[in-house]
Amino acid sequence: MLRRKIYNELLEWKNRRKSEQRKECLMVKGARQVGKSFIIREFGKSEYKTFIEINFIKNPEYKSIFDGSLSAVEIFKRLTATFSDVNFINGDTLIFLDEIQKCANARTAIKFLAEEFCFDVISSGSLLGLSYAQDDDDEVVEPDSIPVGYEKNIIMYSLDFEEFLWANGMNEVAIKVLKEYFESGDRIPDVINEKYENLFKEFMVVGGMPEVVADFIEHKDYNRVTETQNKILADYQDDISKHAKGAEKVKVRECYDAIPRQLSKELKKFQYSTVERGQTSKKYGGSVKWLKDSCLVNACVNVAEPYISLIGNEKQEQFKLYYNDTGLLFAAYGSQTRLALLTGTLKGNTKGGVFENVIAECLIKRGYTLHYYHPDDTHESEFLIEKNGEVVPVEVKASNSASITLNNFIKDFKPSVAYKLIGGNNGVDGVKRTLPHYMVMFI
Repeated sequence: MLRRKIYNELLEWKNRRKSEQRKECLMVKGARQVGKSFIIREFGKSEYKTFIEINFIKNPEYKSIFDGSLSAVEIFKRLTATFSDVNFINGDTLIFLDEIQKCANARTAIKFLAEEFCFDVISSGSLLGLSYAQDDDDEVVEPDSIPVGYEKNIIMYSLDFEEFLWANGMNEVAIKVLKEYFESGDRIPDVINEKYENLFKEFMVVGGMPEVVADFIEHKDYNRVTETQNKILADYQDDISKHAKGAEKVKVRECYDAIPRQLSKELKKFQYSTVERGQTSKKYGGSVKWLKDSCLVNACVNVAEPYISLIGNEKQEQFKLYYNDTGLLFAAYGSQTRLALLTGTLKGNTKGGVFENVIAECLIKRGYTLHYYHPDDTHESEFLIEKNGEVVPVEVKASNSASITLNNFIKDFKPSVAYKLIGGNNGVDGVKRTLPHYMVMFI
């Protein structure tokens, strides 16, 4: 089983619900194929004496459990009648409501279930980030009431680089040694640095989708990687076809397919004209929102000024989009792009684009919200994050070229630290920290 960080988040929720008598259920959101159902299932079987999984797609008949009164007492009666062979243990039972978007009454019932402490409830499903008005699936119906205040939401992503290292057999000691180099800024021995740079390139092309990673760890076959990644991309396209509303189906697909092309150009923002010549946000703005809400893409928004709060300084009409998993981006580009990265022959804007995509992915998985700063035609700070009460710039270089923009940012805005991520080794120059790309896992 692949080790996932979210397991500890689930355990923390369980413990705090019990110790603090928190009236809340847990909702796990995220894109398809990131491993939501698997990790919740493993958590339920390991941490509770009784675990019940209710999947409203596989077993639509279970919707009847939530017909009629939605009080916890009545629902519990129906549960025990439906699962007559299950021993419900007071305080040590987890009920997993999977694909909950298919049962509106179950979503409404969350409020009442959260108030009952004889069992815990975790829910999950596909495309839960979408508002109900965005979903064209006839079986997805808006619940009578959203359980505001009774539902803790967390987002699950595909594996990050540290989880990828765990999957490759790296232990805590090895990762701790890397972190010490991050904290000290000392030069990393070349043999260690080269090893992790190669592993990071592997991570870029394999990505973090659990099915892909597990298969690659076992077979070390890039052709199998591509086959599985293409299947996931096909599933995403099916989701768009099934769930996007009406005319948005085609437009959402066109916007999603345009992202690899845009990353291969030096564009300062997402350009609707690359989707369709002459078009603007009036036609495609809703499609971009659909992609963001579905967790298929990561967005990075330009700011008027690089000050806290970055959200308050957003130019919402100016943004960039990145694939949620860089391995899927390489699948979209094709096997020759993957080969060029692994052999060190990838050049041009595509090289810069894939490194931007993976750093965006890693920062999102670290919990940051992404912004960038583009004050004029010649300067752009790729990423700005809020850290320790200030705005911190993160510059991305595919190799180790000059950093005029970052130097100017340091001069103008005087951050206490600024990061330059490169294909190279550690370095310190005042507040500027130069780091190998893989060190983003510690930022």
